[in-house]
Amino acid sequence: MRIRIALVAATSYAGKTTESRGARLESAILPDLYNCDVLIVDDILDTGGTLRIVQDLVRSGRPRTVRTAVLLRKHDVAPPGIPVDFVGFDIEDEFVIGYGLDYDGLYRNLPYLGVLKSEFHEPERAS
Repeated sequence: MRIRIALVAATSYAGKTTESRGARLESAILPDLYNCDVLIVDDILDTGGTLRIVQDLVRSGRPRTVRTAVLLRKHDVAPPGIPVDFVGFDIEDEFVIGYGLDYDGLYRNLPYLGVLKSEFHEPERAS
């Protein structure tokens, strides 16, 4: 099977925060998607802001099909309006790290998923 892989960088958690600050697209260089079958793969679905931006971007290329897979879905907070075709695991609404997920650029390298305990991060301060 011939496939193309493209990367999109988007974020909704900046720096030392455990609360989404709103999603933003950082970079995206996509191939021509017209009439293609596209699978979007994302790490986690919580508020849905990041995934919505990426899905809209992909759909703007007029692909034949768009399907989405997420490793983790926070089942209590994930909005029903964000279509997801494949879910690895449903989890509670906790801040998870490891296996590519980070806090302030740290912990991505952990070979497992874990919940970030409050004593390992500074409490957020209101701006």
